[in-house]
Amino acid sequence: MSSVLVLNLVWQVGTLALIALGLAIVFGQLRIMNMAHGEFVMIGAYAPVITAALGLPGWLQLPVCVITVGAVALLIERTVIRHLYGRMFDSLLATWGISILLREAVELIFGRGYQSVAVPVPGTLYLLGADYPAYRVVVIAGIAAGFAALAWWNARSKVAGRIKAMVGNPDLARAIGINTGRLSAASFVFGCTTAGLAGLILAPTVRIEPMMGLDYLIRSFFALVVGGLGSLEGLGLGTAIIAGTQSLFGAALSQTHGYLAVLFISILFLWLKPNGIRSSSR
Repeated sequence: MSSVLVLNLVWQVGTLALIALGLAIVFGQLRIMNMAHGEFVMIGAYAPVITAALGLPGWLQLPVCVITVGAVALLIERTVIRHLYGRMFDSLLATWGISILLREAVELIFGRGYQSVAVPVPGTLYLLGADYPAYRVVVIAGIAAGFAALAWWNARSKVAGRIKAMVGNPDLARAIGINTGRLSAASFVFGCTTAGLAGLILAPTVRIEPMMGLDYLIRSFFALVVGGLGSLEGLGLGTAIIAGTQSLFGAALSQTHGYLAVLFISILFLWLKPNGIRSSSR
């Protein structure tokens, strides 16, 4: 296996893990089937386009992304999602309609054409015996640091403990004074914002267009099916298997074969191990 293929595999696993993280929070913790998750990735990818259209300097892309995605997520949570916690089928239908509205809104504003943005960190770095894009190396390091910080926060933070209490027994959590409504809203917005950040990261490496989120939604669901809900370990294993399978089959055969292999593995897990490799007990 060439070093470039290994680095590409790490890139695919890291970016998919960041995308699936938000879905794992919203689906695994809040029991919301967020079919609009891919659209939040898409909105995040449009953040550099929005920044340029407003005439703002490039370093403001991150704040623009967080503010835009966070505001849209908060609006949707306050108007729709807050009435659907724990009602997975209803939330699936509602967020499916929201995903269509978001795509149409972006298409109305920016059109159907592809957008492209410049790579913020140009050049290459010599790594593992090969030249590799410096931007991807920086992103991989940043994602690794972010997940390490999240794992520490999940193990030690009082807020994380309150979220677990809310998920385990919402009525008891409210009885002991936990504001479950505010906590649920913050969790939903955070999950959607991580998807938007993933879109911002991917923007210089993909074609940006209103329909781009569908592929990321599907692969994120597959990663959760394989890895299971409720743990960062499961998320890591699921994304590694899904991204690794698609990358290896895509490089050896074609992208179509990669998608077919991922679909086969996901169906196999749904049949033989429906709770995934690592799933927290409820």
